[in-house]
Amino acid sequence: MAQEKLYGVMAEFDRAEQLIEAVKQVRSHGFKKLDAYTPYPIEELQHALGHEKSLLPRLVLLGGIVGGVGGFLLQYWSSAIAYPLNIGGRPLNSWPAFIPVTFECTILVAAVTAVLGMLALNGLPMPHHPVFNVRRFALASRNRYFLCIEARDPKFDAAKTAAFLWSLNPTHVAEVEV
Repeated sequence: MAQEKLYGVMAEFDRAEQLIEAVKQVRSHGFKKLDAYTPYPIEELQHALGHEKSLLPRLVLLGGIVGGVGGFLLQYWSSAIAYPLNIGGRPLNSWPAFIPVTFECTILVAAVTAVLGMLALNGLPMPHHPVFNVRRFALASRNRYFLCIEARDPKFDAAKTAAFLWSLNPTHVAEVEV
């Protein structure tokens, strides 16, 4: 199989403990571009894969700040600059009256930033992923655990990587085509 048409090599395991131990061994062997697929979330697996902290919380904070400042400035501009109407003797910049809209703009922009940031950082929408080309991968949603080493990893060599994965005692190893 040509290296260009190969997404990676995937190993299948029966138990979560086997997968976590395999991920630790793969990472200690020097592989960096890998991912694991399980039927349910496993917190220890995230640490074993070496995932860094997400950029999403910072993006949501930035979106909230932009929304709050934008909401306040919109009200200030409309009340004090564009249409300055003195009603009941209150000041043109009546900031206590601006609080509800400022709060709502903060929440709205933060929520939209969270959704769009999550989609962008996760690479979504992705209607098809190459791992779906492996017939046995359907078991990942039931009771199997998969580890995929991607071909874009600098240490990747299809035959050597497959042999290394077999040394970790999986139930099955398959090449993942693009």
